[in-house]
Amino acid sequence: MGERWQDRFRAARISLPSSAREAPDRGLFRSNASGTWEIYAWDRTTGEQRQVTKRHQGTMSGVIDPTGTWAWWFDDTDGDEFGVWRRQPFTGGPDETAAPGLAPSYAGGLALGASGAALVGRSTDDGFSVHLSRPGAQPQTLYAHRQEGYLADLSRDESLFAIGHSEHGDSRHMAVRVLRLGAAGTAEAVADLWDGPHRDLTPVGFAPDDHRLLVLHERRGRLEPLIWDAVAGIEREIAIDLPGDLLAGWYLDGRSLLISQDHQARSQLHRYDLDTGELVSLDVPRGLVSAAAARPDGTVEYSWSSSARPPVIRSTTGAVVLAPPGPEAPASVPVRDVTVAGPGGDIHALVSLPEEGAAPHPTVFIVHGGPQAQDFDSFAPDVAAWVDHGFAVVRVNYRGSTGYGSAWRDALEGRVGLTELEDIKAVRDWAVGSGLSDPDRMVLEGGSWGGYLALLGIGRHPGDWSAGIAAVPIADYVAAYEDEMEALRAFDRSLFGGSPQDVPDLYRASSPITYAADVTAPVLVLAGENDPRCPIRQIDNYIARLAELGRPHEVHRFDAGHGSFVVEERIRHMAAELDFALRSTGLRTEGTRSGHT
Repeated sequence: MGERWQDRFRAARISLPSSAREAPDRGLFRSNASGTWEIYAWDRTTGEQRQVTKRHQGTMSGVIDPTGTWAWWFDDTDGDEFGVWRRQPFTGGPDETAAPGLAPSYAGGLALGASGAALVGRSTDDGFSVHLSRPGAQPQTLYAHRQEGYLADLSRDESLFAIGHSEHGDSRHMAVRVLRLGAAGTAEAVADLWDGPHRDLTPVGFAPDDHRLLVLHERRGRLEPLIWDAVAGIEREIAIDLPGDLLAGWYLDGRSLLISQDHQARSQLHRYDLDTGELVSLDVPRGLVSAAAARPDGTVEYSWSSSARPPVIRSTTGAVVLAPPGPEAPASVPVRDVTVAGPGGDIHALVSLPEEGAAPHPTVFIVHGGPQAQDFDSFAPDVAAWVDHGFAVVRVNYRGSTGYGSAWRDALEGRVGLTELEDIKAVRDWAVGSGLSDPDRMVLEGGSWGGYLALLGIGRHPGDWSAGIAAVPIADYVAAYEDEMEALRAFDRSLFGGSPQDVPDLYRASSPITYAADVTAPVLVLAGENDPRCPIRQIDNYIARLAELGRPHEVHRFDAGHGSFVVEERIRHMAAELDFALRSTGLRTEGTRSGHT
């Protein structure tokens, strides 16, 4: 075992197990027990657990077919997210190509039928498509469009399937279409559901035994469920008087919904009876439910954690459903909530304080990715590692985050990056003004979109930060647009109102490389060589610009994609960040530099 912070990364973790619809005692889960995140099969009747995949860079996408016969998994190359689906017998055996005849692509959804039919969603530079694959037959194209989309579900009788699509040109606010699968391998549209510009619809899944489709809408400015029968032309909104975003899934009897309420960085589960309208809250501890699913007996299993306590898979019976091998991760400190007045309204932030040392503390602002995501009261080994090293940690759910309504989420459109930084700066100024943070020891850190905001922040507000740390960031937005996957180009066009050719001034104003000459703080960049989301060329452009300007910087490169699924690589990333921050804030005078300076 290593240091306490390293033990949190090395402690085995598991995801909420999925279950085969027709064989619910067979399921799949993800785990890092081997030292790399891989797919595992679990037979509840025998208790047997078996590792399905074993790949150098790990595997995160796995699906069990409805009969519990096959474990499907997505096979990319070194984390580049571009590949094909393979499958392996649930009880073990050789892997085989799951949908022969389909070329590699980015995953765009997968829906499996008990008959052996598979619908495969694909995303490429040509757009989005759905294909039917049957055993022994060549795949057939059911849907294709230049605009992005995703495959949501296949009905149990295999006659209907549902997609989210952006044929109207806005991939951030999609429409829903239900299509009928024909006997000859064709598909025809049954009906569309679209709420108009700037209102998103998310297809969740068909009812267990009929054609009702569960959809999330935002007609009242937040996520709420509705049930849509496209064949019958019947639509029913589910009005629930609870604050926050309301996500939903089916109970297996099809007569109730499992409601997951996200509010103020925490979750609560409820059962909603569709016949009576009764809402019953389930007994769930305070914290985050990252996933939940109903079982055939009506109980609910869920993955839970809090800032202080590591993840556990529990049941509403009170039992632990499945525990990973080895010792539990060491606990950390609880989080406290703060609300800061900002230019666009009150900003909710989470603060974690070190157990020793008096304020003002050296402070790291960890900026979440997405941007369509949020920080929760959940267990995070990186947050705990910073706290262990004497830093206060502040996490800001800036405008652009989910969980605070659709207007808050969409407020960054047209001022990408700049809007988020206004909120981060407002909380930064509060932290210094309140005496929480030492203004001379402030670190701005983030990964993915958070890494982008970190680089943008140290260029736009150079006097506010002592150091910047950016993992797999956007650093040169125009070059990133040119090299990234088409799904993200479509996302960017929705954010900015066009491509870099259409609105060049907006991209220039939102690109970190524009402000490289203004950077004064030392910078650490962590970059994946095979990253399809924040590609390496645009990071190299930014690093070259810093070098040309003589700005202090360090680089940690790793052989993977948008992050790493390998535990020891994650520890190396964290160690590099800690060492860099400690040196940059004067808390440590010597250390090992990552890459070149």
